[in-house]
Order: sequence, then C-alpha cells, then structure tokens
Amino acid sequence: MIRILDAGPQTTVQDLGRTGQMRYGIPPSGPVDRFAFVLANRLVGNPDAAAALECTLIGPRFEVTAAGAIAVTGADMPVTVNGQDAAGWTTIRLKPGDVVKLGPARTGVRSYIGLAGGLDVPLVLGSRSTYLRGRVGGVEGRALRKGDELEVFPSGPARPRRVAQRAIPSYAGEPTVRAVLGPQADRFTAEGLSALFGGRYEVLPQSDRMGARLSGPRIEHARGHDIISDGIAFGSIQVPGDGQPIVLLVDRQSTGGYTKVATICSCDIWRVGQARPGQLLRFHAVGVDEAHRLLRESDTALEAAVREEIA
Repeated sequence: MIRILDAGPQTTVQDLGRTGQMRYGIPPSGPVDRFAFVLANRLVGNPDAAAALECTLIGPRFEVTAAGAIAVTGADMPVTVNGQDAAGWTTIRLKPGDVVKLGPARTGVRSYIGLAGGLDVPLVLGSRSTYLRGRVGGVEGRALRKGDELEVFPSGPARPRRVAQRAIPSYAGEPTVRAVLGPQADRFTAEGLSALFGGRYEVLPQSDRMGARLSGPRIEHARGHDIISDGIAFGSIQVPGDGQPIVLLVDRQSTGGYTKVATICSCDIWRVGQARPGQLLRFHAVGVDEAHRLLRESDTALEAAVREEIA
C-alpha cells in the first residue's frame, strides 16, 4: 500500500487507456506521454499496461508500507527518498516506511511513477485509467487527495534497471512536432497552411489532458471553420474560427464540428503534452509513409531504452 501525504495539483491513476468506448462518448484517457509511462513500468518489471501515477507540474509525497520498488520518468521533477536525492529513469528500491517526494518540474509537465506490481484499483470498462471529466476510473474518478491509500499488486524483487542516457527525452527548448495533413486540409488557404508549418506557437495555460491550446500565427480558413461533426483522432489539430489551433489529447471529445487541419504523428504527441505554458513549439509536415517510418523508429528506440544493471 502507499499512503498519499501530499497529492500535488493533479496526480491521477492511469494505465494504457480505455479502448472501445469512444462510440459512447468516453475517451481512452491513459498517459499523455506514453513513452515515459511505458518506461516507468518496464523499469520495475511491470507489464506496459500496469496502472501507475501521472503527476502534473508538481508530484506527490507518499509513504510505502512494504518493501518494493518504484521508478520515476517523464518531466524533470526532483525525487527524494526520506529527504535524500534519488535518480529518475532508474529503479529505486524502497523499504517499509520510506517516504518519497517529487518536487516541482524543472522541465516538462508530466511525470510518471511506476510501482512494482502496479496499482490495484478497480477496473472500469476494462481500464484503471482516470477520466476526470466523467469521474470514471482510478480512485473514484478523481485526482488523488491527501489521505488516500492505494493498494499495490504483489510482485517479486525488482531487478535494477536504468534507461540509457541517449534514450531520455529532453523537455526543454522549442520542440518540433511532426504532423500529417488532413482530414480537412482542403478547408484552409495556402497562407493558412504556411502559417501552421512556418510559425511558432505558444502553449497556453488553458491546456489540459483534453487538449493543448496554442497561440500563434492565424491559420486562415478557405470556406468557414464549421463542418458536420465527425470523429476526432488522437493528436488532431482542430482550428476554430479564431484560427488558433487546439491539439486534441487523451481525454478528447469523441466528435467535433471544427475543421481539423492535420494530425500529429502518434510518436510525437508527447512533445505537445510535455510542453509547458509559455513554451513555444513548431509543426513540420510529413507524409503518411514518413509517419509510419517515424513510428517504427520510436518503437525500436523504446525496445532498446531499458538496460539491466548488475545488482
């Protein structure tokens, strides 16, 4: 069991998501940064889909009641165990009574805490992920609070593992996000498309797990911004009448009536989800074949990222 002593502004239970429910208006949820989430689980010997914690901007402080192991990945939040510095992107062994704390993120937005065995919260529609707007999954469908106690599934001893330095992403600077045009790219002017792929866009504070709101050069419509509502893919770039893009993320709505100029490559969505308010990003257009190649490269990098160490 872990006891939450301080929860942080938004710490939720997530697994790899709730599939097959979008037709009923229930989004998949799951981690915004899938790459970091999966590595947190692999570092403690869990299956990729085991339930873990997603922390936003500031992490929690919690006590463990039994020996075990955790790993912290994602945004660069300082980690301490009983007040002593601990490393991210590696296996951290814990003793009963140890207190873990994650401080404010220095870069990035979302950190992930994998716990050996995975969190034991009820399955809801096949997933343990928290969908905050629908109050579904996780712990009563909400963010964690001080005093919450979460069970952890039993696990064997965790072998020490570490993510190779070359595989640890950088969340600083001005990321370039690759995207495929469509499905309504024909509803934008050539100048509008040039603005999207030639300008710099600032992440706004109104961004959340549903979508990242951006501000930058106006993306001009050719013949109106409204369409008959249709399905919204993960990473769709929706452009309402003001010409300012919104990137739809894991808690997105199932359908929408605004034109969608492009769709971000799935292997790059984490770059948007980890960009802080005020941070700038750029978009770069690629074709479908190139997007498939980038995904294969990302999957290969993920498979090679974790290495076992000699105990």
